[in-house]
Order: sequence, then C-alpha cells, then structure tokens
Amino acid sequence: MIAEAERWFEQHGLPYFVAGNERRVLATLRRTRLAPVIVVGLVVGVAAGVGTGLLTTDLSTGVLVGAVAVAGLVFVYALVSLHLQPIVRWAVRQTFGSLGWLFPLITRALPLLLLFMTFLFINTEVWQVSSALDRGLLWLSVLLFATVAVAFLLVRLPEEVRRVSDEADDDGLVRICRGTPVEAASSEVTEKAAVTLSPLQRANLVLVLLFSQALQVLLLAVSVFCFFLVFGKVAISDSVIQSWVGNPPKPLPSLDWLPISNELFQVSVFLAAFSGLYFTVYAVTDENYRSQFFTSISEELERAVGVQTVYRALIGAAA
Repeated sequence: MIAEAERWFEQHGLPYFVAGNERRVLATLRRTRLAPVIVVGLVVGVAAGVGTGLLTTDLSTGVLVGAVAVAGLVFVYALVSLHLQPIVRWAVRQTFGSLGWLFPLITRALPLLLLFMTFLFINTEVWQVSSALDRGLLWLSVLLFATVAVAFLLVRLPEEVRRVSDEADDDGLVRICRGTPVEAASSEVTEKAAVTLSPLQRANLVLVLLFSQALQVLLLAVSVFCFFLVFGKVAISDSVIQSWVGNPPKPLPSLDWLPISNELFQVSVFLAAFSGLYFTVYAVTDENYRSQFFTSISEELERAVGVQTVYRALIGAAA
C-alpha cells in the first residue's frame, strides 16, 4: 500500500510527498550542493551575455541572453535534481485536460481585459514606445512582466495551501481518501493521525498551484497576442501606423514573408505580456474567480494532504 501511495503521489505531481524523494531533494538543497550550481550558472550567464553583447554590439540582447542562460540552467537543474518533472507533467495534463472549465473562468476576465487593452492598442504612445524598443529590450520587458507575475503568485498562493491544509483535518480523512490507494487504511488511522506538512511538502503544493496558474496565464496571453495581430492587421492600415510611429512599417526580420509588420508584432507582444500580468493579479484577487478556480483544484490538494497523512502513519507503523 505504501508503494501504491508513492506512485499516486508521483502521478499527481507530488514528488516531495514521497519520503525517499523528500530526503534526496533536501540533500540537494544543502548549501554545499547549491553553491557550485549558483556559481556555474552565474559564470555561464555572464559569459553568454558578454559574448552576445560583443558579437551583436547590443547591450540589451546581451543582458537578455545572459538572463535566459541563467534561468535555463536553473530550470534544468530543478528538473533533474529537484525532481520537478512530475509537477510539470501534472500541471500540463491538468490544464489541457480541463479546458472545459478553464474556458468559462478565463472568459470572466477576458471581456474587461480586452476592452482595456484595446484602448491601449489604439493609443499612439503605446505604439511609439513598443516600436522603439529593440528586440532585446522587448523580450526583457516580457521577462520583467513574467517575473513580477511569478513573484505575486509566490506571495499569494501559500495562503491557499494553508487554507487547504487547515480544512483537511483528521475527521475527514475517510472522505478525503476515498478512491485513493490508502482508502482502506484511512479509517484505521483517523483517530491518531495529525495533519501536518513539512516545508518542502508545502512548497510542492505551492509549485503545483504556480505551474497550473502560470499555464492558464500563458494561454490567455497567447490568445490576446493572436487577437491583436488579427485586429491590427484588419483595422489599422500602414498609413495610420506610419503617422503614429513616424516611419513606414517594417517587415519582420527574417520573416518578411509574413503579412505582419514589425511594429504590429512588437505592440502585440508587449500588450499580451502586460495582459498576462493583469490576469495574474485578477486571478488571485477576484473572489468569484478564486472561488471557482480554487474550488476545482483545492479538492485535489485536500486529497493529497489526506493521503500524505495516512501514508506517513503507514510508514510509522511499518518502522
């Protein structure tokens, strides 16, 4: 039953709930293990950034490449050493397997968002600012919006984890564990089990919520980007763009066969990234959205807490 519970944890994006994984990840997070990785990441990032900057004579592109190199190394290290693959797989499967309820959730925010963004889209200053950015600064702006959004989620999501763990008390373990590998054993441990989560397990639940929310935001941002590309191509002529930015629209570099100007592409990317930040804030502050989104996913988290409680009791009994 313990092995079945561990497989269940892995399948539901909860690798840190498995005792063996938790010990290995804690060992990986020790300062003696992290310090060399951080140093190597910084060295590679600085080298990539400086090299790119010298080759392109563009400071913003060098900074972007250096930041992406560091972020890529950190992400690869997390996937391999911190065992993030099950969390990412579960988030992707959950998001794309639940588009039926995800669509109405997003459409709650989309009308007001598009109304607000459309006014920005036909604003001369927005076109001037966006089109004046070189490509490196544009993607740095997108990276900045994404960083702010993730930071905001990391501040707010632990509140949901605390709420879920508080609701999953021992009186409800039989109900919570119904349909899981530990269902048969849940009734035997309800009176002596205490619902507690280690810091790493709480971090696991936060990561599950973070990846799920991030994928939703990404889907919305891509939708807004496509909308503005189509809307701009249909509604805004080249002469209008020229009057706004002061020069004729230029074709996309290396993609001049596409019927999209570089200016339209840049403003669409900029506003799509800003839309993602807006939706991130909206998603965790609007009570109606939070009640629908977290009701659908909190049942999964509550079940995870219940299964972990019984799983820990089974390990204690087997020791």
